Amino acid sequence: MSSSRQYLIDDLSVSESWRLFRIMAEIVDGFEVLGEIKPAVSIFGSARVAPGDPLYAETTRLAGLLCKAGFSVITGGGPGLMEAANKGASEAGGESIGLHIHLPLEQQPNPYLTIRSDYRYFFIRKLMFVKYATAYIAMPGGFGTLDELSEALVLIQTRRIKPFPIIFLGKAFWSGLVDWFRESLLAQGFLSVEDLELFTVMDTPEEAVAFIRRHVIV
Repeated sequence: MSSSRQYLIDDLSVSESWRLFRIMAEIVDGFEVLGEIKPAVSIFGSARVAPGDPLYAETTRLAGLLCKAGFSVITGGGPGLMEAANKGASEAGGESIGLHIHLPLEQQPNPYLTIRSDYRYFFIRKLMFVKYATAYIAMPGGFGTLDELSEALVLIQTRRIKPFPIIFLGKAFWSGLVDWFRESLLAQGFLSVEDLELFTVMDTPEEAVAFIRRHVIV
């Protein structure tokens, strides 16, 4: 049996009380591994994008520019655009950080990590993304990308954390979602106009890095 699958089965076999100790241990371990990193930008995006895709190259370039500007790069540590970002950070000589989640689908950590932190629990992993990021950049992606974005948007909206830049990179990809925010959520009173200011939509890595540099002190 694979280590990731056994990891999850072992967790299900313990009592709720003992699982609390595993949760605490995972939080402490994350704090210790990530506590000394430089100001970081979390990059999210699809795990399904192949290295030959233009999005892969764009994400690699984005991460390299961020590292040259003095930032570390955090991803989920897996394949696709996560790998692309870690590759760009590593090749630029920066801190290339992966928050690796153990899944039954056997997601493996990519080979470009200089710092790796492992997680059983998605909610702890999301805590680390928020705690150690000075900005978020969302590349095109699926449910996982939307999950991470929603977490940060809700925490800022409800003032549970201090605001930081959240960038949707790729106007063509994100325009449908943003239009739905305006035409459905805002129009029906589920959002306020101010909520639409919690994020910025941009089209190029250069724009995103310049925006972050204006709003975040390294």
